[in-house]
Amino acid sequence: MTPVLVVVALAVLLPWAAVPAASRLARLLAPREAALALAGAAALLAGGTVAVLVALLHVPFLAGLEQLPLTGVTRHWPAVLPVAGVAGAVLVVQAVRLVRAVRRHRAVLSRAWRLTAGATAEGDVLVVPGAEAEAFALPGHRGRAGRVVVTEGMLESLAAPERAVLLAHERAHLRGRHHLFSVAADLAAAVHPALARLRTGLEFHLERWADEAAARSVSDRRLAATAIARAALVGAAGPGAPAVRPLSVSTGPVPLRVRALLEPAPAGPEGRRPRLAAAGLVTAVVTATGLALGLAYGLHEYVEYAAEALVGR
Repeated sequence: MTPVLVVVALAVLLPWAAVPAASRLARLLAPREAALALAGAAALLAGGTVAVLVALLHVPFLAGLEQLPLTGVTRHWPAVLPVAGVAGAVLVVQAVRLVRAVRRHRAVLSRAWRLTAGATAEGDVLVVPGAEAEAFALPGHRGRAGRVVVTEGMLESLAAPERAVLLAHERAHLRGRHHLFSVAADLAAAVHPALARLRTGLEFHLERWADEAAARSVSDRRLAATAIARAALVGAAGPGAPAVRPLSVSTGPVPLRVRALLEPAPAGPEGRRPRLAAAGLVTAVVTATGLALGLAYGLHEYVEYAAEALVGR
């Protein structure tokens, strides 16, 4: 296999192999570290894929660094121009998908803010009139600070302690800027289809992160589990829900989240799991670095091979 084909194989196959590994790693970690590991892996793998494609697009021009005529290079390596052309076409597709993803997120955010036009502000909470039972974290937009959005129907469905859990959950989303994790995962999925599989796991761990923050705020894991279950139940059974719902208490596999809250809290900063998270992030960095080194080596070998073939070295 030629160095160029090795590089192409790395660019295409590495994310497919890395995604299952990252997902398995995340299941061993506390929610916060799991979300960081998945988001970091998505960003690094997407960045590595784009770097490989950009470099492949420039392969024909690298011959100039060795003062080689392009006609001579293509005579000895006919695949140069087709590979560069395919890389360029894929980059164009990725760019279109990225633009669409960004526009979709902006549209969702704008529409969500419009839905709060009739809401009553109570500190950092916007109470929307209506019987629908819904609550979600609404990130800041166009100079407006992030807010917790909750409907009157949801507030009426929960007891006061449960409302405290609900608000703490959504505030944790805002405080942790969890929407940025979701955006990063969506953009990574636009770059490589394999990375779309990370979004579901990341969404679950973001919700678990907020669940744990809510449980700490009320110092009662059973109460937190009950509140999450009830809020998700009334939200699913309600007459309707906002057409746009960012990170919400009802997101993800709720039974798994409730069961986790009924178990002991994940390990603290001094525990084993954060060390595993650090190891996971280091692994992701090493993987991306290995991809970059493989790319550099492959292109170097390609140019050297072309030079030797042309000048008889």
